[in-house]
Amino acid sequence: MRLLVVPGPSQAQAPARYWVSFRDKAGVQFDPAHYFSPAAQARRQRQGLPAADFSDRPVPPAYVAAVQARVDTLTLVSRWFNAVACRATPAQAAALRQLPVVASVVAWPLASRLRPASYYKTEKQVASPSQSAAGRPAVSPADYLLARQQTAALGRADLSRAGLLGQGVRIAVFDVGFRGADWHPAFRALRRERRIVATYDFLKNQPGVFRGGSHGTEVLGCLAGRLPGPDTLHLGPALGLAPAATYLLARTEGLASERYSEEEAWLRAAEWADQQGADIISSSLAYTEQRYFPEQMDGRHSLIGRAATLAARKGMLVVSAAGNDGDDDWGRIGTPADADSVLAVGGLDPATGLHLAFSSVGPSADRRLKPDVSAFGIVLTANASGGFERVEGTSFSAPLVAGLAACAQQAGGGKLTAMELFRQVREAGELYPYYDYAHGYGRPEASRLLARRLGPPPAPEPTFDFVVHDSLVAVVLRPAATVPAARPLPLVAETDELAAGTTDWLTPPTPERPPGTPTAPDVRPVGKEHDAPPGPAPALPPYPAYPGRLYWHLANARGVLHRYEVRAATQRLVVQVPRRLAKNGNVLRVYYQGYTGQYAE
Repeated sequence: MRLLVVPGPSQAQAPARYWVSFRDKAGVQFDPAHYFSPAAQARRQRQGLPAADFSDRPVPPAYVAAVQARVDTLTLVSRWFNAVACRATPAQAAALRQLPVVASVVAWPLASRLRPASYYKTEKQVASPSQSAAGRPAVSPADYLLARQQTAALGRADLSRAGLLGQGVRIAVFDVGFRGADWHPAFRALRRERRIVATYDFLKNQPGVFRGGSHGTEVLGCLAGRLPGPDTLHLGPALGLAPAATYLLARTEGLASERYSEEEAWLRAAEWADQQGADIISSSLAYTEQRYFPEQMDGRHSLIGRAATLAARKGMLVVSAAGNDGDDDWGRIGTPADADSVLAVGGLDPATGLHLAFSSVGPSADRRLKPDVSAFGIVLTANASGGFERVEGTSFSAPLVAGLAACAQQAGGGKLTAMELFRQVREAGELYPYYDYAHGYGRPEASRLLARRLGPPPAPEPTFDFVVHDSLVAVVLRPAATVPAARPLPLVAETDELAAGTTDWLTPPTPERPPGTPTAPDVRPVGKEHDAPPGPAPALPPYPAYPGRLYWHLANARGVLHRYEVRAATQRLVVQVPRRLAKNGNVLRVYYQGYTGQYAE
C-alpha cells in the first residue's frame, strides 16, 4: 500500500522567492548628472560610453509599489534588469502575473543545494603576531621574500619604472567584510590620503563594513596593503600592485551560509559601483555546487554571472577568483568567473610557478577558456589582528591581477573599455597565445602589457622543431634554447619601496622574539580558502628561477582542448605524439621559452 502525502494548506502557501520582471520603464524621469557621481560621469566620457542608457533608468516607483502591496517582502530592486526580487506565496505570485506592467514572474529558488558553511570553509581566528623592538608587526625573512615575489612575478619593477601604481583608478572590492582595515598599519596610506571613498554593507543595508568577516581585509592587502616601514613616517614594500588606487568597499557575502540573497547583494553592489565610478571590480567569491550544477557554469544561468556581464558593458572590468575546488569532486570554476566578460584568475604555486592543485580548472560549461590568467595563490597579506600572515586561495590571485589591470588602465589614461582592458591583461600572459585549462594564458607580465601598447611585439625566435616520423611527431628543442639565459640577480629592495633619505629596507627586518621561542616560527594560512600543514615557511628561490618547462596541448578546430600537459625540459626530445591525433582539424600546439608553434595535418 502506497501512502500519498498531500501538502497541507500551510505548505502550499509557504512564501518562496520570485523574480518579477517589468515590461517597460514608462514615465520615468532620469537625470544622469544627478544619479551618477562625477567620477562615474568622467569614466563614461573617457571610455566613449553614453551618459546613460535604458538600463540606468530607475524602475518606475508605481511598479515597485504595485508589487510591494501584493507580496510579503521585497528584497531587491534592480535598474539594470528592470526587475524586483520578492518573497511571495504561490497565490500572490499568480496575482502578480495578472498585472499589466509585469512581463514575467519566475521562481527564484530560496534554498536547495546549500552548504552549511561559507564556500571558503571556515574563517580562522589568529592571535596578534609578535612585535619587533620598534613596535612593528614582525615579518620573517621567508615571508618578506614571498611578499616581494608575489608582486615581482607580475612585473612590479617595470610598473615602478613607468610610475604606475594605480593612481586615479577606482577599484571596488566585493567581499565578506573588512574587519580591521580601518586601523591596520598596512592601510595607513589609504586612510591618511582618504582613498577609501565609499563603503556599504549590502546585507545589513548600512555604510559600515569594518566588522564581521576579515576575508576582505586580506584581499584588500593584496591590492593596497604595505609591509611596515622603518618608522611611522615611511611606507614599506607594497603587497599588491595598486597601492595608490582609490577604493570602494562593499560587503556582499555572509559568513555562516551561502544564501541566494548574496547574489542579489552582489548585483546591488555592482550597480552602486557603477554609480560611484568604479573602473574595476575585484570579487573573491565563487558559487558552485551550493546552488548550481556543472552544466550551468556558462555565465548565463546565475544571477551573479549575468550581473557581471552587465557590469562589463558599463565599462567596469570584473576580476574574479576562479575558485578553490580543483582538488575536490566539483573541480571546475565557479560563477561569476564563468561569465565570458569576466577575467577569471587561477592560482600558481610560488615554489614552482605552476598550477596549484586546489585552484579550480576550466573550461566553462560551454567550452570557453577559463581561467583566463593566473597569479600566485599563496601570498603574504594583512590580517585582521594587525599583523601579516601567509594565506592560500585564488581569492588572493584575483586582487593581484586586479592591481595589474589598474596599472594598465592608468597607463591608458582611463580610456580603456572593460573589454579592451580584459584583452590586454589576457594577452600579457607569459604563455600567450598558448593556453590550457589550468593556467589560462599564464601569469600576466607588466613588461608584455606595456610593450604591447607600443605596437605588436616582434615575432619570437623558434625554440623547438616538429620532427615528423612515420607514425609520430616529435618536439625537439633547438640547441640554443637549452642554454640557460643569463639573468641579473634581483635586488632585495628596489626604488618603489625606498622612502626618500632612507635605505632601511635594503635588508628585511629581523624581529626580536621572546626567549625560548623557535627561530623559525610556525606559519599557518589564515584565509578561509585552504588549510596547509603547520611548520616553517618553505624557502623560495629568487624570482624567476623556475626551470625550463614545455607546455603542450591537443585542440580541436574550435580550440577546445582534448589534452594538455606541462613537462620538464631535461633533454632535447621532450614529447612525442601519434600523428593520427593531429588530423581531422585537430592541432598540436607547443609553448617553450616564449615561442608557440603548432602542427596539424
